[in-house]
Amino acid sequence: MKIERLKLFHFPATRSARVLWAAYEVEGCGVEIENVDLYRGAQHAPEYLARNPNHNVPTLEISWDDGSVQTMIESVAMVVFLADAFPSAKLAPTPGPTKERADYLQMLHFCGTQMDMMLWQVRVHEHLLPTTERDSRTVERYRAKLKTEAEPQLAERLKRHPYICGDEFTAADCLAGHNVSWARGYGLCQDGVFKEYLSRISKRPAFAKAFADARTFQLEPPVVRDRPTRFNG
Repeated sequence: MKIERLKLFHFPATRSARVLWAAYEVEGCGVEIENVDLYRGAQHAPEYLARNPNHNVPTLEISWDDGSVQTMIESVAMVVFLADAFPSAKLAPTPGPTKERADYLQMLHFCGTQMDMMLWQVRVHEHLLPTTERDSRTVERYRAKLKTEAEPQLAERLKRHPYICGDEFTAADCLAGHNVSWARGYGLCQDGVFKEYLSRISKRPAFAKAFADARTFQLEPPVVRDRPTRFNG
């Protein structure tokens, strides 16, 4: 089957931006974007929950040439899918039992699970939960874990090579680059090697396009009366 259309449900500077970045790295991908205003509770609308029961972004709708529509709700899976669906973009080592593919998959999932989880815990307890539910001990633990475990692993790679999996940019950089940017917004990943990495990847036209709306992002959600709330930590 062939992909007829891609539609991404997106909110600026969130995990959907990493998917948008990967899509923009693919020439002629033509992804359609629909913004979901998370700060006003649009993710809790019945029609959106029908697409994504996890009430978050991203959501990717894939329209196939047989008339069917498939929905994806995991950002790492979307990035992997796009890289493999458009091999001419050279965003991933060819699928198969190779050292390069194994390393690429490892870094995709390290950034999208281990590191992402730690960053999310810092964010949710510093800016998203009601003040009575925030736990400073959780923040301290994950900030320390990020600084002493995650950062050194990435820094060691970036001292040896310009990109997270070597000398060539891959879709793993869409995950790593987004996470490093996210971490720096919280005062983490301050080492010069991360600054140089962000400077390098931010020069990519696809990065600039995917994060063009990032300036509208607010760390602290605005106070909105009657906004639906549901724990997403």
